[in-house]
Amino acid sequence: MDALEKLIAVGEIKQLRAKYFRGVDHGDGDLVRSILAEDCSLDYRGCCTDPTSGKDFLPAMNVVVSGRDAWRADGLSGLGIVSVHQGHHSDIDIVSADSATGVWAMTDRLYFPKGHDFSLLTGYGHYVDTYINTASGWKLKTTHITRIKVEVV
Repeated sequence: MDALEKLIAVGEIKQLRAKYFRGVDHGDGDLVRSILAEDCSLDYRGCCTDPTSGKDFLPAMNVVVSGRDAWRADGLSGLGIVSVHQGHHSDIDIVSADSATGVWAMTDRLYFPKGHDFSLLTGYGHYVDTYINTASGWKLKTTHITRIKVEVV
């Protein structure tokens, strides 16, 4: 790939990740599935665990989603949680014409319904991704969340 093709690929991957965040926050399963590879593996284990204390604030999220069709639109909203995800500082490496890796700094805020042990969880960390280029464009192949800090109110 030449420099222009790599730049275009990076832009497409940035749009893909933006659609993921928007789809998750709006409970839009069709949008999220549209950016996933058919055989994706999305590893959310430990995604709500504070690395300093070891406390897991949302054990229900410790899942691995295997395959695009396994994505559930109501993952967080089904628990009565409103989510706000922000991804920034993308570090994308185009490995070849068909594959790429990415690390995204991220902050997410999860607002819990009344009666829960806490009302707000704010997490800081990174999404670590791999991507594949398919006939229908770049798709998210794998993701895993690493945490720097998790706070609850």
